[in-house]
Amino acid sequence: MKIYDVYDAEFKDYGCVIEGYAAEQFLEVLAQRECPDGVVYKPSDKELEGLPAAKEIQETLCGRMPIQIGYTNGHCRKMNALEYHKSSEINVADQDIILFLALRQELDESFRMDTDKVKAFRVPRGVMVEIYATTMHYAPCQTTDAGYRCIVILPRGTNLPVKIQTEAKGEHRLMTATNKWLLGHPEGGLEEGTYMGLTGKNLEV
Repeated sequence: MKIYDVYDAEFKDYGCVIEGYAAEQFLEVLAQRECPDGVVYKPSDKELEGLPAAKEIQETLCGRMPIQIGYTNGHCRKMNALEYHKSSEINVADQDIILFLALRQELDESFRMDTDKVKAFRVPRGVMVEIYATTMHYAPCQTTDAGYRCIVILPRGTNLPVKIQTEAKGEHRLMTATNKWLLGHPEGGLEEGTYMGLTGKNLEV
């Protein structure tokens, strides 16, 4: 599949590049965190949240909203799923990564989507990007055998556990955590009960 760059015009519907913040502060701390064979996600990391850049981002970019700064690290080359939040997400990676992205507006009335509507975007190392609330995304994909490390900035409380109601109807069927709606792919290896809303190929880098 074609891989676009976040500096390409095609990215404007999905997110934007953010400049003027000290992203390197985050990467220095991130380099000390584990990078497992699988994928790990930590919503909140106190050391990251204590950096001067974190305060600046909260005060300006996030409009003084309470935020959490964590990370996702590991090894991944397949899409496996797509999720969305009803808020933007900010990412910075320690090396080039690939993000599989799709628009929520293209979900059908049953909250399903064929993966031929998904696009892949390369995010260069150290570039900060905002992924809009209208954009579905999931764990980054690596571009080298070393795996990836990626900062994740979200409103505080996002992705924390909630009691899942398996009998839920409509969009609520997709909710798997606080401020998180998830569509799995049948070949994605997600836990039982995940709403399998993705059809077509499980895209791979």
